[in-house]
Amino acid sequence: MKDLTFETLWAVFEEIFGRGLFWALVAAAVLVTVAYVYVLIRDRAVSMRKFLLAQLSMPFGAVGAVLFVQTMTHSGFSDIGGPIDVIVLLGVAAMGAIGIAILAYTAQSLVHPPQDED
Repeated sequence: MKDLTFETLWAVFEEIFGRGLFWALVAAAVLVTVAYVYVLIRDRAVSMRKFLLAQLSMPFGAVGAVLFVQTMTHSGFSDIGGPIDVIVLLGVAAMGAIGIAILAYTAQSLVHPPQDED
């Protein structure tokens, strides 16, 4: 594999997660993103209380993402072979943390609209 292209990444992710789970994850990401944009447009302001609570969920998202990827790839922490593996795990953790924060903020905003706040 000499070139890293979008099609190559697509094929690798489908191979790792399976076609059904991969597309379910893509659909969930699109749905959460659309809901997040809707909440931002609807509220026209960011609630700092909801933002703080969303940030507190970030460590759980980071750990969950790393454990999920290691489960799907049938590997463990003892299989980390070099710096690139650590960089990839840190990237997975960062994406999991950001994803769960966006999900938490969106869920809070959908459940408790701004007019219900004090």
